[in-house]
Amino acid sequence: MADGAALWRIAKDSEALDLNSSYSYLLWCRDFAGTSAVARDARGEPVGFVTGYVRPERPHTLLVWQVAVDDAYRGRGIAAALLDGLAARVRREYGITGVETTITPGNTASERLFGAFAERHGARLEREVLFTAGLFPDGPHDPEVLYRIGPLSH
Repeated sequence: MADGAALWRIAKDSEALDLNSSYSYLLWCRDFAGTSAVARDARGEPVGFVTGYVRPERPHTLLVWQVAVDDAYRGRGIAAALLDGLAARVRREYGITGVETTITPGNTASERLFGAFAERHGARLEREVLFTAGLFPDGPHDPEVLYRIGPLSH
């Protein structure tokens, strides 16, 4: 739970993620720590994270909610390492065979991250619009495209 405030700050500073309430990050660190991962610097402070959960309706699928790395640590492969490590751990512990995430069009960093993840794991990558822009009640929002990756081969 102690990491929740740091994850909220990293998400806020990313300027790319939809920022959730600080409360939600605190809850996430309490309730979904087993399906999330945090990267730390030499002092043990969080510098990046991947949050996710196993989908109740598809128990062999890890849904990746957010990926963020502190600006000072970007470009070092931290996001890819976190994603690979989390997928391996959740695969062992929960038996997942696939990963899903949503990405807004134009988020090239996330598109590259998940495209490369699929390649590294010998998995098929399918895309389809999950939520159209008109579904978001709180103002202009780009559509969210579902990336479905699987089955994971390694």
